[in-house]
Amino acid sequence: MAGYLTTHVLDTARGCPAEGLEVHLYRIDGDTRTPLRVLTTNVDGRTDTQILPATEFAAGTYELVFHCGDYFDRCGVPSESPRFLDTVPLRFGMSQAAHYHVPLLLSPFGYTTYRGS
Repeated sequence: MAGYLTTHVLDTARGCPAEGLEVHLYRIDGDTRTPLRVLTTNVDGRTDTQILPATEFAAGTYELVFHCGDYFDRCGVPSESPRFLDTVPLRFGMSQAAHYHVPLLLSPFGYTTYRGS
């Protein structure tokens, strides 16, 4: 099986998928952070394509950065200065050629993640 990476963002405060949330993917090599891709979630809170497709998969350390402040602004969440959650960085390792699914459950004041399926 070839490895690949996907995500799913759910807005737990509103009880719906987080549509239109920008997600950045980086590869981490020591102190070097290399941008790989920028995607936006669709109506289902998922990206239309795999974040890291099998043809580009390599074991290593990666970081997903979820730009939730912009999403909250579009949803009408009252803005604070600074906003409690503006960006959510998730750094994780992928050690084997498998499907890595990294969901984000999000609200204006908290989030959780896990390795999904």
